[in-house]
Parts: sequence; C-alpha cells; structure tokens
Amino acid sequence: MSSEPRPDQAPDQAYVWIWLPGATEPVVAGLLARDGGELVFNYGRSYLARDNAMSIYTPELPLRPGIQRPLPGLNMPSCLRDAAPDAWGRRVIINRRFGARRDQIDVDQLDELTYLLDSGSDRIGALDFQASALAYVPREARAASLDELMQAADLVQHGETLPPALEQALFHGSSIGGARPKALIREGDKSYIAKFSSPSDVFNVVKGEYVAMRLASRVGLDVAPVRLTRAAGRDVLLVERFDRRPAGDGWTRRAMVSGLTLLGLDERMARYASYEDLCTLIRHGFADPGATLREVFGRLVLNILAGNNDDHARNHAAFWDGDRLRLTPAYDICPQGRAGNETSQAMLIVGAERMSRLAVCRRAAVNFQLTQAQANAIIDHQVGAIHEAWPEICDEAQLSEVDRGLMWRRQILNPYAFEE
Repeated sequence: MSSEPRPDQAPDQAYVWIWLPGATEPVVAGLLARDGGELVFNYGRSYLARDNAMSIYTPELPLRPGIQRPLPGLNMPSCLRDAAPDAWGRRVIINRRFGARRDQIDVDQLDELTYLLDSGSDRIGALDFQASALAYVPREARAASLDELMQAADLVQHGETLPPALEQALFHGSSIGGARPKALIREGDKSYIAKFSSPSDVFNVVKGEYVAMRLASRVGLDVAPVRLTRAAGRDVLLVERFDRRPAGDGWTRRAMVSGLTLLGLDERMARYASYEDLCTLIRHGFADPGATLREVFGRLVLNILAGNNDDHARNHAAFWDGDRLRLTPAYDICPQGRAGNETSQAMLIVGAERMSRLAVCRRAAVNFQLTQAQANAIIDHQVGAIHEAWPEICDEAQLSEVDRGLMWRRQILNPYAFEE
C-alpha cells in the first residue's frame, strides 16, 4: 500500500476529458488546476477549435478561452464536482490508499484533485479526469461477480483491508455518488448501479428502495428502471443507468449536472436549496418547462407519500446538451427511517417551509405553474395509485410481513403527510 502523501505530493492539476454527444471515445476539454484555495478551469485551444465543442455547463464554464474561476462561494466548478466521488467512493479510495492506517485518515484530508484522479473512470455523466492530456487511460477493474462485490463492500464497511482482487473489483464504482455501498456492473447492453444491503440496516433498505421506485413508476413518474437480485444470500438492487447507451463496440455517455450545480451551490450550502429556485431555473432554462414542472411536483408529492425525505439537491439532475437542460429520470427514492410522524424534506418547498406535508405542496403549486385543482388531482391520483399498487409491488419484492408493517403508514402514506 502507498503511504500517506505529504501536502507537497498532492496533485496540482488534472486534465478534464469529455465524451461529446454520440461519441464513444473522449477528447480533452481542458485543465483543472489549483490556484491558491481554489480549483480553476481553462478550456484547451484544440478543444475550442473543434466544430462540435460544447461547454461543460455554460452557466459555470462558458465555451471561451482563459482561466475560469468558480462561482462565488464555491471552491471549484460545481459541474466538475458532480463527477467526484461522494461518501462511499471516498471510503473505498481511503481504504485502497492507506490500508491498515485508513481509520487514522479523515475523508477531508485528501483534496478534490486526489479524489478525482484516484476514482474509477466510469463516473456519472460524460466526464473523466486524467494526469495526461495526450493519452486517455481509463482506470478500470476486472469483471467481478455480485458475490465478490458484496464481499468487498462488507470489508470496507467493517474497516478491513481488501485483498488485491477484491480491491480492484470495488474500485471501478468508486466514482459513483452516495453514502451507501454500491458498485457498477454491465449485463449485455445494459449498465447498472448495484446497491447493496448493509449489516447495520434496521430494515430492508434495498427492498424499501425497490418498492418506492416501483410505486413512483406506477403513479406515472419518469423513473429509472429497477430490479432485485440476490448475492451472497442478501438482496441487491440493480438500477439501470440512464447516462449510458451502447453504440457498436462502445458506449456513449450523456452529460449531466446535479440540482446542486443548477442552483449554484455546494454541499456546505445545500440547506439553502429550494424547489422554488429550481422551478425558476426550469421555467427559464429547460426544454419543455411546463411538463418538467409538473413532473418535479409529482416527484415532490411522491417523496412525501413514500417517506423519502432525502430529496437533497444532488438527488435531482438534468441532462445537458450544450444548449438546453432536460430532467433525468428520477433516482434514489428510498423510504427513510423515522422515530415519530413529523419530518421534513431536505429541500425547502415554499418560502421557509420544508415540512413533509401535502398541504405545503398545495401552497407551492403556483411555483410549478399548477392550479389548486391540478395539484389536488396529482395528489389524489398518487394516493389512489399507491393504495392499489402496494400489495402487488410488495409481492414483487417478496417483502416480509414485518417489513410491510414497518413501512405501511410509517414511511408509506404516513398520517403526518395528510395533516392540515
């Protein structure tokens, strides 16, 4: 294992590579470099000269020469931070770099450039990061079974050193966001994020997310397809990726930005993220804003009815084509544990209100360009559809009676949602 790097060993720069629309191979877009306490970006001259060059994200990094600094309050361009690993990936990288000394290392002890260059190349969206501008060398891992990936995830969660083979298998998915254990797999012409159960789970979180995602689909929302499987005697949720498409012998990648980037925020400012501001952005920057606003309102209602209060801005995203934004399918809809009835959403809903009540959604309807009658119709439809689909989807998931009891009227259709 490598020893802990001294501060002067931390990388000072990383070349940003991008998959342009329809391409199966990346090209160099520019350089991300350290400048004091900030990471600044500069498009390459050869990239700017391309006929098909597009901005990584125009509101942050417009297609022009010269050094571009982060927006006020940010340490690096948020559209590039979107491609960095989150809590789970950082744990994998720390385990990989420091081995037995990993418990002495804080995740913030390594900087963003290190995480970008140390994580796997098959990250969300259409970007990757390399030490060289001349040759693209993907950081990939050997193919591994779900059983092996589950075993590797368990070892990381228990703070144990990974054998080299398992280390390489899990490394491939280290760039994927989120805090829970996960990995990347491919089956034929499909690419999936595999989400694993954790030994510390109080209830079956994997099946809970499956149920919530399927309920979201049944009420008519645009949702990433999911299916359940088993590995090492435990449940695994497979979420089909919507940022990848097979093309001949390769794969195309769709550029994406998170809701946090859309709102010009980072994790330190995430508590200020609001559906009101998101609605304003949708009205002015999205293709088909009317339908998009209705979809986002439906997702907000479903999150409340399904007990998912983890609807933070990174759990919203949009495709970017260099000109306009389009909402991605919904993902990461997972019922959250709660001790009592009262709870609140991660994003502000209207004004300073974020309480997980349908009454708050109704007050916010005007921001989504909906009348009260239209908002009520969406809510009534979802409540009825959830009642109708619940037994069938629980059977699909082979959810135990105990887990059904833990979810129904506690997470799913909790009475608090209907107060006022």
